[in-house]
Amino acid sequence: MPGDTHVRRWWDTATTTLENEDVRLRPIEAGDRDGLHAIAMDPHIWRYFVSRVDDDEDFHAFFDATLEDHRAGCRAVFVITDKRSGRIAGSMSYGNLAQQDGRLEIGWSWLGSDFRGQGINRWAKYLLLQHAFEQLKAERVEFKTDALNVQARSGLRNIGAVEEGILRSFNPMPGNRRRDAVFFSVLGTEWPWVKEQLAKSPKVSADARR
Repeated sequence: MPGDTHVRRWWDTATTTLENEDVRLRPIEAGDRDGLHAIAMDPHIWRYFVSRVDDDEDFHAFFDATLEDHRAGCRAVFVITDKRSGRIAGSMSYGNLAQQDGRLEIGWSWLGSDFRGQGINRWAKYLLLQHAFEQLKAERVEFKTDALNVQARSGLRNIGAVEEGILRSFNPMPGNRRRDAVFFSVLGTEWPWVKEQLAKSPKVSADARR
């Protein structure tokens, strides 16, 4: 865990199980390796990711790094389960936890092909936003994505996040490309409205509205 006690306390509160009648998010465990591996061998998932998973060796390196980030307190990594099927659907994280500034990021998001377009991404982000603002008392939740990822940008706007701008040549990507990163955010003052809009959506279950 990090030496900063403020970061440690926020990470401790962040790493909990979040769920509604449709999805469950729980902290990642070593035993999740096989369940995530079963849905990870899809190149579409990694098209805009900062790391690429092309084969089993890549996946195990990715999983090991993810688990280490979680254990070190660098991220709070969640495994997403689709409660309708009982299957692992993917993963999402809190990262860049800056408790003293009241700021964190939601990202590192991916879903298996069977679970895209089912509302799972929206439900998961709803629960993480709700926990961030109502339990962690965050003032700002950030998201970032590749400027080329039109679908992700549209999805973030659809959950009520505000597109703030592009940081050019933000980081290297596989294939010797440098990514232009688009930043989005939801502020604490905006959360009541965003929550209301999300709660009106048929893709958010009744339990999530409580």
